[in-house]
Amino acid sequence: MRHVAEHVGMSMMTVSRVLNNESSVKPATREKVMNAVQELGYRPNISARNLAAAQSYFLGLIYDNPSAAYMSELLLGALERCNQKGYHLVVQSCGPEAATWADELTKRLTGSHLDGVIVPPPVCDDPKVLEALRRFDMPYVCISPNSQLPDTPVVYMDDRQAAYQMTQHLLEQGHRDIGFILGHPNQESSRLRYQGFSQALGDAGIRIDELRVVQGFYSYKSGFAAAERLLSDTHRPTAIFASNDDMAAAVYANAQRYNLRIPDDLSVVGFDDTPTASIIYPALTTIRQPIAEMAGAALDMLSELIKKKKDPDFEPELRHKLDFELIQRDSVARK
Repeated sequence: MRHVAEHVGMSMMTVSRVLNNESSVKPATREKVMNAVQELGYRPNISARNLAAAQSYFLGLIYDNPSAAYMSELLLGALERCNQKGYHLVVQSCGPEAATWADELTKRLTGSHLDGVIVPPPVCDDPKVLEALRRFDMPYVCISPNSQLPDTPVVYMDDRQAAYQMTQHLLEQGHRDIGFILGHPNQESSRLRYQGFSQALGDAGIRIDELRVVQGFYSYKSGFAAAERLLSDTHRPTAIFASNDDMAAAVYANAQRYNLRIPDDLSVVGFDDTPTASIIYPALTTIRQPIAEMAGAALDMLSELIKKKKDPDFEPELRHKLDFELIQRDSVARK
């Protein structure tokens, strides 16, 4: 850093502010420093930066989620933010070999050098997991947890309102007979999305047909089985709302078995806006959940919680809500 400062004729403090992406730096100054960084081949020494800032950068993410697309987006968002901030990310799966998620987490935390942990669903919904984190005095942030306790740091979006708006969209297109594929019963998002769906139907004066509501588990396989139950009925629904994109893609596959064209014979919508939504044909109408942004926001919040351990007077944010967006593509037709 000293060499860079000497090269551009600025103080080391100014160079440090540029490298730490502080907003108060003038654009011309930032450009000059970054040009020198490239020219000199400067790479920050992470260990030195950690010591200088009195803050470690080793953060963990522990997960067990049936949706590969969701986890892919979450990990990409976490890795991008870690690269921006100079953090190291340790990713650990809590698989079925563990008796409980809490046991697996305790094993991973024992002797670890982690300074904080990100806990996405459904692991974050296990009270024993949160108890274990508190026992280790480990800062943590939950992503979309089942319950938002006052002392639990969370990053979330409004799943219920998003599902409500998507159902309204189908109603506006003239659909009245809508099938719904539930998500995993151990995840809060599944319950909230069904609440939004049922509320929209109720507000439209439409009674929910229990035979049109089928259990899924946020996986492609479960979506295929759920779609079979809905499409094998003599009187098929005119539209199916799957609680995530993986299950919506499975509806597409099952519809082919019945020679149903999407959206002419069957409208399909999903939730999450994972890459799958734009790859399948026709492109899927879905709710864009800011999964990667949620991971980034969780890491930002986690870094503040680590500061709190060092400075008890520091008051970090404990609630961070992100917006959703209804993405209209080609999988819905007017009834």
